[in-house]
Amino acid sequence: MSKQELVVLGQDTADGCCPTLLTAPLDEETATDLAKVFKALGDPVRLRLLSMIASRDGGEICVCDLTPDFELSQPTISHHLKLLKQAGLIDSERRGTWVYYRLLPAATDRLAAVLTRPGVPAEPAPAAS
Repeated sequence: MSKQELVVLGQDTADGCCPTLLTAPLDEETATDLAKVFKALGDPVRLRLLSMIASRDGGEICVCDLTPDFELSQPTISHHLKLLKQAGLIDSERRGTWVYYRLLPAATDRLAAVLTRPGVPAEPAPAAS
Protein backbone atom coordinates (compact mmCIF):
# COMPACT_ATOMS: atom_id res chain seq x y z
CA MET A 1 0.00 0.00 0.00
CA SER A 2 1.37 3.41 -0.87
CA LYS A 3 2.09 6.08 1.74
CA GLN A 4 -0.73 8.16 0.18
CA GLU A 5 -3.23 5.33 0.70
CA LEU A 6 -2.09 4.85 4.28
CA VAL A 7 -2.53 8.55 5.02
CA VAL A 8 -5.88 8.79 3.22
CA LEU A 9 -7.30 5.91 5.17
CA GLY A 10 -5.75 6.94 8.48
CA GLN A 11 -3.65 3.81 8.86
CA ASP A 12 -0.86 4.05 11.37
CA THR A 13 2.19 2.42 9.83
CA ALA A 14 3.61 1.65 13.28
CA ASP A 15 0.94 -0.89 14.23
CA GLY A 16 -0.51 -1.55 10.75
CA CYS A 17 -4.08 -0.83 11.78
CA CYS A 18 -6.48 1.77 13.03
CA PRO A 19 -9.66 1.28 15.06
CA THR A 20 -13.01 0.79 13.39
CA LEU A 21 -15.72 3.37 13.82
CA LEU A 22 -17.42 1.05 16.30
CA THR A 23 -14.49 0.04 18.51
CA ALA A 24 -12.95 3.39 19.47
CA PRO A 25 -13.47 7.05 18.70
CA LEU A 26 -11.51 8.23 15.68
CA ASP A 27 -8.80 10.77 16.24
CA GLU A 28 -9.12 14.10 14.44
CA GLU A 29 -6.60 13.31 11.70
CA THR A 30 -8.16 9.93 10.87
CA ALA A 31 -11.64 11.43 10.81
CA THR A 32 -10.47 14.22 8.49
CA ASP A 33 -8.81 11.73 6.15
CA LEU A 34 -11.82 9.42 6.10
CA ALA A 35 -14.16 12.35 5.48
CA LYS A 36 -12.24 13.11 2.27
CA VAL A 37 -12.81 9.55 1.08
CA PHE A 38 -16.51 9.64 1.99
CA LYS A 39 -16.86 13.01 0.28
CA ALA A 40 -15.38 11.54 -2.90
CA LEU A 41 -17.89 8.69 -2.68
CA GLY A 42 -20.77 11.04 -1.85
CA ASP A 43 -21.44 11.96 -5.47
CA PRO A 44 -23.56 9.55 -7.57
CA VAL A 45 -21.38 10.02 -10.65
CA ARG A 46 -18.20 9.20 -8.73
CA LEU A 47 -19.85 6.23 -7.05
CA ARG A 48 -20.93 4.89 -10.46
CA LEU A 49 -17.46 5.50 -11.89
CA LEU A 50 -15.84 3.61 -9.02
CA SER A 51 -18.30 0.76 -9.49
CA MET A 52 -17.62 0.62 -13.23
CA ILE A 53 -13.87 0.54 -12.65
CA ALA A 54 -14.07 -2.06 -9.86
CA SER A 55 -16.36 -4.41 -11.77
CA ARG A 56 -14.47 -4.32 -15.06
CA ASP A 57 -12.95 -7.59 -16.27
CA GLY A 58 -9.19 -7.31 -16.14
CA GLY A 59 -9.35 -4.77 -13.32
CA GLU A 60 -8.96 -1.62 -15.41
CA ILE A 61 -10.90 0.50 -17.85
CA CYS A 62 -10.09 3.21 -20.36
CA VAL A 63 -11.61 6.63 -19.83
CA CYS A 64 -12.91 6.30 -23.40
CA ASP A 65 -15.12 3.41 -22.18
CA LEU A 66 -16.44 5.33 -19.17
CA THR A 67 -17.57 8.54 -20.85
CA PRO A 68 -20.38 7.16 -23.08
CA ASP A 69 -22.35 5.92 -20.04
CA PHE A 70 -22.88 9.47 -18.78
CA GLU A 71 -24.57 12.55 -20.15
CA LEU A 72 -21.52 14.56 -19.12
CA SER A 73 -18.58 15.95 -21.03
CA GLN A 74 -15.25 14.14 -21.05
CA PRO A 75 -13.61 16.94 -19.01
CA THR A 76 -16.31 16.58 -16.36
CA ILE A 77 -15.77 12.81 -16.19
CA SER A 78 -12.02 13.41 -15.92
CA HIS A 79 -12.63 15.82 -13.03
CA HIS A 80 -14.64 13.18 -11.15
CA LEU A 81 -11.91 10.61 -11.80
CA LYS A 82 -9.30 13.04 -10.51
CA LEU A 83 -11.23 13.40 -7.24
CA LEU A 84 -11.44 9.62 -6.84
CA LYS A 85 -7.70 9.41 -7.48
CA GLN A 86 -6.96 12.19 -4.96
CA ALA A 87 -9.03 10.27 -2.40
CA GLY A 88 -6.72 7.28 -2.92
CA LEU A 89 -9.44 5.00 -4.32
CA ILE A 90 -8.14 4.59 -7.87
CA ASP A 91 -4.93 4.92 -9.83
CA SER A 92 -4.30 5.67 -13.49
CA GLU A 93 -1.82 5.01 -16.25
CA ARG A 94 -1.47 6.88 -19.53
CA ARG A 95 -1.05 4.71 -22.62
CA GLY A 96 -0.64 6.82 -25.73
CA THR A 97 -3.59 9.20 -25.90
CA TRP A 98 -5.77 7.28 -23.42
CA VAL A 99 -5.76 6.99 -19.65
CA TYR A 100 -6.63 3.68 -18.00
CA TYR A 101 -8.03 3.57 -14.45
CA ARG A 102 -7.88 0.79 -11.90
CA LEU A 103 -9.23 0.31 -8.41
CA LEU A 104 -6.81 0.30 -5.48
CA PRO A 105 -8.25 -2.72 -3.62
CA ALA A 106 -6.21 -2.03 -0.49
CA ALA A 107 -7.94 1.34 -0.15
CA THR A 108 -11.45 -0.07 -0.45
CA ASP A 109 -10.57 -3.03 1.78
CA ARG A 110 -9.30 -0.61 4.42
CA LEU A 111 -12.44 1.49 4.13
CA ALA A 112 -14.57 -1.63 4.54
CA ALA A 113 -12.55 -2.62 7.60
CA VAL A 114 -13.15 0.76 9.21
CA LEU A 115 -16.90 0.30 8.73
CA THR A 116 -17.08 -3.32 9.89
CA ARG A 117 -18.19 -4.38 13.33
CA PRO A 118 -15.48 -6.66 14.71
CA GLY A 119 -16.51 -10.29 15.11
CA VAL A 120 -19.86 -9.81 13.38
CA PRO A 121 -20.38 -11.47 9.99
CA ALA A 122 -21.69 -9.20 7.26
CA GLU A 123 -25.43 -9.45 6.68
CA PRO A 124 -27.05 -8.95 3.30
CA ALA A 125 -28.40 -5.47 2.75
CA PRO A 126 -32.17 -5.19 3.21
CA ALA A 127 -34.16 -5.04 -0.01
CA ALA A 128 -35.32 -1.57 -0.99
CA SER A 129 -39.07 -1.08 -0.79
